[in-house]
Amino acid sequence: MSASLVQVRSLTKHFRLPGGWLSGRASYVYAVDGVDLEIAPGEVFGLVGESGCGKTTLGRILLRLIDPTAGQVLFEGRDLFRLKGDELRAMRQQMQVVFQNPLSSLSPRFKVEQIVAEPLITHHILPRNKIRGRVIELLEQAGLGKQHLDRFPHELSGGQCQRVAVARALSVNPKLIVLDEPTSALDVSVQAQIINLLEDLKKSLGLTYLFISHDLSVVQHISDRIGVMYLGRLVELAEAKDLFARPRHPYTRMLLDAVPDLEMSGRPRTPVAGEVPNPLSPPAGCAFHPRCPHANERCRKERPRLMRLGDSACACHAAEENRI
Repeated sequence: MSASLVQVRSLTKHFRLPGGWLSGRASYVYAVDGVDLEIAPGEVFGLVGESGCGKTTLGRILLRLIDPTAGQVLFEGRDLFRLKGDELRAMRQQMQVVFQNPLSSLSPRFKVEQIVAEPLITHHILPRNKIRGRVIELLEQAGLGKQHLDRFPHELSGGQCQRVAVARALSVNPKLIVLDEPTSALDVSVQAQIINLLEDLKKSLGLTYLFISHDLSVVQHISDRIGVMYLGRLVELAEAKDLFARPRHPYTRMLLDAVPDLEMSGRPRTPVAGEVPNPLSPPAGCAFHPRCPHANERCRKERPRLMRLGDSACACHAAEENRI
């Protein structure tokens, strides 16, 4: 792998909740709890997990939409949280985002032309007399056309709104785009169109993606590598093909078992009982042990470290001890 575009080191984000009127003591949600990962230039890094696992929070920290409690994010070797003023403004141009809900992420008061042109104006990328032509080019790249310039978001379909969001993200020539559940609010047929569009843009423009999703079937199709999060921690990290061929962590296996078997292959499934623990009071040791059929006393007491196991990295005592 080439030198990393993004390096995440011991990243932590704890949200403080006010205490009750009786106890007066504050409590904390451990949204991101000591995550390390790297994303190479031109790579699609998939980040998966159930709702509430911390994947969206991690993506927002990478974009510096929220600040971490601890840890470091390096973008091209520069510490994002040390940048201020013009330096931060210039760095923001290199990182863009496409949100989950295409309609709510676009201003209802702006026409499409204004939405796509706004970043060009904000970052002073082009003179005013060239902006309209560039907006048309961006819309065409995203699969739309000149006829959409004067429409408001409510006059577009969900898929068209997401294409506008993609065009807006491309307008400042970013190196990294964070895609936060970009297809989950769309119909299945439209999902495939947006995924194909993102793949084509990646190849033609040399983009790097952080693709956040709970849908493993979508992530498998587009990702080079995949990280699996559970209760704020990265529990498995592998090349996409290796993760699907031989998942190491029991939680990853649970997620794969939940993917519909459209080919009706009859592959065995091992459902995992239980629910995600309360993030206000996560279990001691391995956070997954209350739901894991392979848990033992060590799992209940000792937090596993993410370590290399064969072709992947896994944070699991059972996998480390070859019990699964």
